[in-house]
This record gives sequence, C-alpha cells and structure tokens, in this order.
Amino acid sequence: MTSPSAVPAVAARDSGGAVAAPVRRAHGVRVLNGLVLAAAVTLAVAGLLVPLSRPSAFDLTQATGAGITVLVVAAAQFGRLRFRVGRGAVSVSWGEAAFIIGFALAPPGWLPAIALVGVAGAWLLITWLNDQRAVADVIHLAASLSLGVAGATLVTYTIAGPATPLGDSRTQVALIAGSVAYLLISLGLAVLTLTVHRDASPRAAGTRGLHAKLPMFVGNVIVGLAAVYALQNGPLWLIGLPAVLWLLQRTYRYHLRAEEERRLWEAFARATRTLGGATEAQVAAAGVQGALDVFGARRVEIEVTLTGGSEERRYVGEAAPDPMPAPAPGPVITRAMTVGTTPVGDLTVWLAEPRLPAAQDELAVSAYADALAAALHDAAAHERLAQLDARLAHDGVHDQVTGLANRGALLADGDALLKALPREQPVAVLLLDLNDFRDINSTLGYRAGDDVLRTVAGRLTALMRAGELVARLGDDEFALLLPIVATLADATPLLEPPTPLPHAVRRARHVIDEVSRPIDAHGVRLVTDVAVGVVVEQAGYADLGELIRRASVALDQAKELNVPVAAYDSAHDATSTDHLALPAELLDALGAEDQLVLMLQPEVDLETGAPTGVEALIRWNHPRRGFLTPDCFVRTAENGELLGPFTRYVLDRALHAAASWAAAGLDVPVSVNVSSRSLLDVTFPAQVAEALRRHRLTAESLVLEVTESLAVSDSPIVDEVLVALRELGVQISVDDFGTGFSSLAFVTRVTVDELKVDRSFVMKMTDSAAADAIVRGAVELGARLGARVVAEGVETADQRAALLALGCTTAQGYHFSRPMPADKIIPALQALADAAPAKVVPLRADGAS
Repeated sequence: MTSPSAVPAVAARDSGGAVAAPVRRAHGVRVLNGLVLAAAVTLAVAGLLVPLSRPSAFDLTQATGAGITVLVVAAAQFGRLRFRVGRGAVSVSWGEAAFIIGFALAPPGWLPAIALVGVAGAWLLITWLNDQRAVADVIHLAASLSLGVAGATLVTYTIAGPATPLGDSRTQVALIAGSVAYLLISLGLAVLTLTVHRDASPRAAGTRGLHAKLPMFVGNVIVGLAAVYALQNGPLWLIGLPAVLWLLQRTYRYHLRAEEERRLWEAFARATRTLGGATEAQVAAAGVQGALDVFGARRVEIEVTLTGGSEERRYVGEAAPDPMPAPAPGPVITRAMTVGTTPVGDLTVWLAEPRLPAAQDELAVSAYADALAAALHDAAAHERLAQLDARLAHDGVHDQVTGLANRGALLADGDALLKALPREQPVAVLLLDLNDFRDINSTLGYRAGDDVLRTVAGRLTALMRAGELVARLGDDEFALLLPIVATLADATPLLEPPTPLPHAVRRARHVIDEVSRPIDAHGVRLVTDVAVGVVVEQAGYADLGELIRRASVALDQAKELNVPVAAYDSAHDATSTDHLALPAELLDALGAEDQLVLMLQPEVDLETGAPTGVEALIRWNHPRRGFLTPDCFVRTAENGELLGPFTRYVLDRALHAAASWAAAGLDVPVSVNVSSRSLLDVTFPAQVAEALRRHRLTAESLVLEVTESLAVSDSPIVDEVLVALRELGVQISVDDFGTGFSSLAFVTRVTVDELKVDRSFVMKMTDSAAADAIVRGAVELGARLGARVVAEGVETADQRAALLALGCTTAQGYHFSRPMPADKIIPALQALADAAPAKVVPLRADGAS
C-alpha cells in the first residue's frame, strides 16, 4: 500500500516568509482532501449496496470475512515503511497483499468500505501511540487507499468475472492486475498530494516513489497469492508466514534505507555545490536552503562566530507553514563548525520526521556542517581580501587625513573630465595654500594640524558645485577644478575680448572668505591665512597637470606679492616648457591651413575716416594654448631657421589679401611687419620682388614695417637691403617709433616713407604732457622728413581730436576698426570709403585781406 505520509516534510521558505503561497497550498489541500474523501465515501457506499457477489472460496459468512479483512488491512498498515520524495515523504505498506487476501475473504463490493475503516482505525491508533493528532491526514490517507482498493477491485472483478474460482489462472492474473491498479492509484494520489501540498515535482515524485515501491510491490503480490493458496490448500502453511513477512520486511527496510542514503548524499552533493559564495551572507543563505532541502528540515539555524564581525551573526530558515495539522516534531541536531582549530560557528537542524534514522541524520548533518564551515571560512577570507583591495583602492586615490581625492586621482579624473568637455570650454584651476601652516603643527601638534586640514577640506567640499573636483595635493595645498567658468566682460571691453578670468578670481575670493573663517583646534581659536593661484584655460588646450603647474606659478606670485589671489601670467613663468616646444609647433603651423590666421586692420585718414592703408597682423590659433598674439611667438620665429619661412608665409598671405581688394577697385597698400633680422638677408629684396610678381601687385602696394634695433641699425648690410627695397619701389615704415634705442639715428641714415607712433604714447597723450610731447615731436619730424605719420592705438574720440590738433593725418585703432579676417576686409574698406566726406582744401587768394 502506498500513501502520502501522515508526517510529510514541508517546502522550504526564506527567513522572511511568504504568506500567499502557503495560503494557496492550504486551499488546494482542502479541495483535494474533500474530493478524495467524497469519492471514497461514494464508492464505499456504492460497494456496500452492490456487493459484487461471487462464489465463496471459504466457509465464512460475509460479516466474518469482512471482519477478518478489516483486521488484515489494519495489520498491513502497521508494517509501513517510509521514504522521502523531494521535500515530502511517502509511506508504503503491505496494502497489495491485504487487498488480495481481502478479495478472497470478503465480498468484493465491500472492499472499499473495509479499506476505509481498516486504514482509518490503524492510523488513528498509530497517531495516538505517537502522541500525534493528525486527524485530517488520517482521513485523507484512508480515503486515498480506499480509492486504490476500489480501482483494484473493479479491475480484478472485470477480468475474473463473478463465477471464476480463486485457484483459476484467470483469477490470479486478475488479482495481479488489480494490485497494479491499486499501486498506480495510490501512488498517483500520493504524488498529487505532494504536488499540491508540498510544491513537489510530479515527475520526480512519481519516478522516485515507483522506484522505491516496486520491490515491495512484487513481494506483496507474491505474499498475497501465497496466503490465499495456503488458506485454500493447507492452512498449516500459514505458520511460516510470519517468518517470511519478517524477512521481507527487513529486506524492504534495507532497500529503502539504501535508497534514502543515496537520495540523501545526492541532495548533499547538490547542496554543497551551491555553497561557494563570495560573501558570508551568500554562503549562509545557500547553507540554510541546502539544509532544508537535504534533511527535509522544518527549521535550520546557522550561527557564525568567525572573526570578522563585532558580534555573532545568525541566519535562520524555516519550512513553509504546514496547512495540515502539525505532527509531533522530529529531533534537533546541533553540530559545531570548525576549520582546523578555528571555530566558525554552529549548525542546528530541526528535523520534521520523528522516526528517521538518527545516526544517519547525525552523520549527514556533521558532514554538511564541515562543508558549510569550509565555505564560510573561504567566504570570510574572500571578504577580507575584498575589503583589503577596496581599502587599498580607496587609499590609492584618497588622502588619508582629509578623505579628499589625492593628486593622482585629481589628475586622472580631471584629465578625463577635460577631454569630455567642448574644446573651447573655459576651465579654471584654483590652487590654495594655507600660509604659515607649519606654525600650527609646531605649536599645537600634528593632530591639531590634521584637524585644521579636515575642517578646510569640509569647507571646500561644501563649496563645490556639480561637476567640480576638489583634492588635497599634499601638505597644506588644495586644488579645485572648475569645469564651467562663466565669461564676464572686462572693465575695458574695447581693449580685450570677454574673458572668464574675473569670474574665476571672484570665485577664488569667495573660497578664501569661507576657508578663512575661524577654526577651533584643540581649544585654540585660529584664523587661517590663505593664498590662491588662479589659472584659466580652454579645456582642449592644456592637460590638468600643466594647469596645476601654472596655478602653482600664480600661487608663488601671490605669496611673493603678499596678496590673497594672483592669476597666472606667463611672463612670470620661468619654468614654462612652452618655449621648448614652440619652434616645432610653429613649424607645424606653417604647414597647416588653419593655425596661422591673417588679421587685417585698416589705417584711416584722421580727418575724413577714409582708408589709407591696411596693416597685416598674424595670429596663431594654437591647438593647445588657444589664440596667441604675435608677442607670444614672434621672438621664436625670429630665432633659428624659422625666420625665412615665417616671413615668406606672412608676406604671401598679406599680398594675397591685397590683391583681392585691389581687384575690387580699392587702391590702398598693405603693411607687413618685417623682423630686423630679415634686413640682414641680402636675398630678401629678391624674395619680395618675386612675391609681388606672383600676386601681380606693384611695389607701391607694399609697406614693410621695420622695428629698428641697436643690433642691426648700423650694419652696412641693412643699408644695402633697404636701398634695394626702395629701388624696387617698396615703401619703408618705422614701427613703434620712439621706443627703440636709436630711432633718430636710424631715420637720419635711412630714407623712410612712414613713421608709426607707438600706441603707448598715443593712449596717454591726453593725460600725459610727456606723451603728448613725444607724439608732437614725431609729427613734426615726419613733416620735416617728408614721411607720413601714423598714430597707433587710437581708441577714443578725444585721442582723435588731439592728434588732429597736432597735425597728424593718419591713424589706426579700435576707434575706427578692430582687426578682422581677410574675408571681411573688402566690405569694411568699402564702407569706410563710402562714409568718408570729400576732403576740401581751402584756397586763399594772394593779397586778400
């Protein structure tokens, strides 16, 4: 006889417990129990009303035969054996033998009712003896086996018929077929019960149950048929039946125990394979679930005492609540977990089955505890290594005193941030230093100094905005990277384009105000004196390491001048490496199409505003440093072998522009600045002549502006070159007149066509008598030499009026026009020409009064 256990193992759940699944299972169990009971009672009543009479094999009344059969059915249940199927358990007994004997003794139609009464009575006695109150389980079990008997009776009676004697082979086959039907029905109901009650797999439960039951089924059928044969032919043979039953029972028990051990160790192997987690919590969770599965436990507790936490950690798992009445609990097994001599904790398993082999379970729990201890020990080692790696990784990029990013982290993260920004995006670096910080360490101690550093770090962190970076670079030095710097108009917008530097300086002053607030350090109230170096650059033109170096230069300047904030000035950057790379970069720029940019600024008649000439100005759109003025690279071009290519490049671009406006009908010359070293090249006049020929311009279309210097002013080669240029028809201009060492000596030796008064005098002439005198003298000298006088840097109407009053006729500057690209110069010249009124020269008649 096969049945779902009255004390089945239950499905596992996590320690949180889910309520919905047990509730659904309880409802399903009640529905299944009701259906099985209703079907069993219906078939039992029908069988009593239709007894399916047949020839009696023994001289017994129907009541006596039925009574004996009830006792046989009940006795068969006391010989039950149990085995696990998944998380549940199944009982097997001598049900097939009892059915065969009952079919021979009692009316076949009564057998379902007999089975219902006999099984129920036997199991009520069993549960009472075991101090259990599983009434619902007993009723379900009795009903299930009654349905099995009903199916077996129907199959047997259908095959044997009402008149076939028991000894006939047809009846023997019918009884075997009925036993098979009994097996399939009872096993099927057991699997269905486990599926609904325990969430078991039907296929796994059926395969496992059939494999465990088959040997006992064969023995049951043989015993049943042998008992019927003995009753018919020689009852004395029944004397040996108890010994046979005992031997078979022992054989069945051994078979089931072997199957149980195989199942246990297979489950053990599956469970231990899941113990390899990276953390203690993962291993413990897998250990709890594995123990619930392996031992069919109702509760598992793992207590970890392994070093690595401040207190014991406890992990608990319980089986899902049983919707059936709770049976008596099984034993509790506790095993200490150790690895070598290292205690790991304790494993406690509350078994659900009260009659399982204790020695086997204790052995399995001990083995499982050893495997779990090793897994927990490995997980603890992994966690310690992971923590160590995390700490090393954290310390590698963070300052240990303040917790801020360190220099390496700032450089790595900052460079990545700069690369992610648009190339032209202004960024700023503020380098902050605490003045006289060593006095704090030497007076109050290093702990007080560390407290001050942590306070400053906290204040800097509070000032940070989204996307900004702050780091401690070392000692008392901090760096702030501002990836977004607003552009504010400078106080003199006509002189310089809008710049983000004022905003960065204001931000630096705000940082100083916040950081300089009083700090309490070990009972002493301190006020920290702070200096900040500021550098602003476009994101695509310098890496963060270079920006920090420049900010350091600015910081040194702030300390030297004893001011709180200083901005980077390349003039004070003696350690700059730009001058080393500049020649090679300039050589690359000469071969590029978009780096060296020609800018053109008109020269105008002071009285009418009409264009009188155009000065060619070269600018460098440096790929790393941004837009550079000639002051940043002309000296580099004048040294070494770059002078010739650079001069030819500028001259060619300027003449190309002049040819374009000449073709448009504008007859104004172009002025090109020429290094004084070019006048030492005797081939220079020929180069100029070739350039004019190539662009189809006359020599009068070109004005060469020479900045005289003491080094070359008295060289005979210079005189020779200048004479050749004048013979060619090219005009000669002295640039920045008045700033050189020997301006007067130079103009007395060389015939010049133009004097350009330096902007430094023009800008100050309305406020400075000395500057006014220099400009006045230049104008008078030009008149005496027959040379034009051009005033540079005219920015205001007052300066224009003052120059007109002095008799200066030509000027250039922002007051008239800013430098502009070559593609915009023609419309600008035409606009100036169109706007200029006709110049009227007053006539005076001789003798007029």
